[in-house]
Amino acid sequence: MKTNVLFISDLIKENKGRKEDQHHFKIEEKTHLQTEGILKRRDKNRFTCTQCGKSFGRKWDLKIHMRIHTGEKPFTCTQCGKGFSRSSHLNEHMKIHSGKKPFTCTQCGKSFGRNLDLKTHMTIHTGENTFTCTQCGKSFGRKWDLKIHMRIHTGEKPFTCTQCGKRFSRSSHLNNHKKIHTREKPFTCTQCGKTINCSSRPNKHMRIHTGEKPFTCTQCGKSFGRKWDLKIHMRIHTGEKPFTCTLCGKSFSRSSHLNEHMKMHTGERPFTCTQCGKSFSRSSHFNRHMMIHTGEKPFTCT
Repeated sequence: MKTNVLFISDLIKENKGRKEDQHHFKIEEKTHLQTEGILKRRDKNRFTCTQCGKSFGRKWDLKIHMRIHTGEKPFTCTQCGKGFSRSSHLNEHMKIHSGKKPFTCTQCGKSFGRNLDLKTHMTIHTGENTFTCTQCGKSFGRKWDLKIHMRIHTGEKPFTCTQCGKRFSRSSHLNNHKKIHTREKPFTCTQCGKTINCSSRPNKHMRIHTGEKPFTCTQCGKSFGRKWDLKIHMRIHTGEKPFTCTLCGKSFSRSSHLNEHMKMHTGERPFTCTQCGKSFSRSSHFNRHMMIHTGEKPFTCT
């Protein structure tokens, strides 16, 4: 009798355990289905850029992002006509005209219109460059500057001209290029009458006439009329060669040098002599060859 009671008690416990297992299984199955459903809904709710594949959780964020590819800048400064893709960028820009500079460096007293500019400036004092390029080791104070720099290595050119299809790594470069199609040249040099299609170039152009060279190399003292020329020159001292051939791994300090080098691999020889038909991969080689036909001897032994 006692044995039967124990047997029945065991059966009840076993049955109860089975019911609990079934209950937990149903909960787990329900949770899995709910999670899967949420993920599916999330996938459906993602808004993906058709140009570069980047996706966003909100349709508005995709709309703002698309302006990178289209070059659309609906917010225009009433003072100077400069356009912006975001209203917040326009608001920041307006501080240039108002002269308001509420952010001051505690180290040297220099003031800035944007907190971001102050933070970037502070890296001069701290020596901190938190964003480093994994390709060439160059460091930057801002993540955005590193992002722009990386396009040198990746070759990314997200800004496309709708007129001719030419691509650019920066929106400002695209905007300047568009003036070729519109033939817009709003600035005229008073010295030589040359028309210039970029608002930032009149001062640069005038240095041709004045001979001014405000950018000086701290290593050798050589001076340049353009900041960009100094930047390229500095690679002589640093040994930086950010442009690498994907076929043989050789690196170059200028993109134009890489383009010339690539002709060795492709066999392209676009410069052809009209006198004898000989072709060359470089214009400098072609010009040197032409001296054979013209008899020109520009180099004199002293």
